[in-house]
Amino acid sequence: MISRLVLLLAFGAAACSGGAPGPGTDAAANRQASAATPKAAEPAPATPAPSGSAEGLPDDRTPVSEAPFAATSAQGAADVVQSYFALLESGRRAEARALWGGGGADSGRGPGRFNAAYAAYAEYHGQVGAPGAMEGAAGSSFVEVPVSVYGRRAGGQAFQERGTIMLRRVNDVPGSTPEQRRWHIIQSTVQPALGPRQ
Repeated sequence: MISRLVLLLAFGAAACSGGAPGPGTDAAANRQASAATPKAAEPAPATPAPSGSAEGLPDDRTPVSEAPFAATSAQGAADVVQSYFALLESGRRAEARALWGGGGADSGRGPGRFNAAYAAYAEYHGQVGAPGAMEGAAGSSFVEVPVSVYGRRAGGQAFQERGTIMLRRVNDVPGSTPEQRRWHIIQSTVQPALGPRQ
């Protein structure tokens, strides 16, 4: 009788100290464990880039020289493109057109048509990339500059586009004028559709 009582007490102590669970306790234990375990945080949905933002330029990690440069260098040509976009952004379209060769004639449009083309934009912005290598031909130098343009049309539609702008300058040859020796835009793949010549 005493041995049976000792055996019952030992079994009870084992059950209280986390031994074999009784019937019906598995479900309760699982519920407690899952409630206590923190759930993994779900990743936040990606925020879309705002419409009208810059598409950006190609990822070119070539270091750019920090040495001073001359206005006649390739970087000088890129500075002209930067000035061009700054003028367009601020609505100074006549000054922007004057950065084209031939006093603006190389843009392919007269002042009225050029002005009307950019007046069709509520916002017009440009990013300028590192210029390409300077090339020469027939007494002139040429540089191509990568650009990304973006903004909003007057109707509110966002736009963005990548392209290039080509510039030319006459080399320092006898008979060339200071104006000819400056960089001028001669071609752009991001120029808006300007309609008929005027």
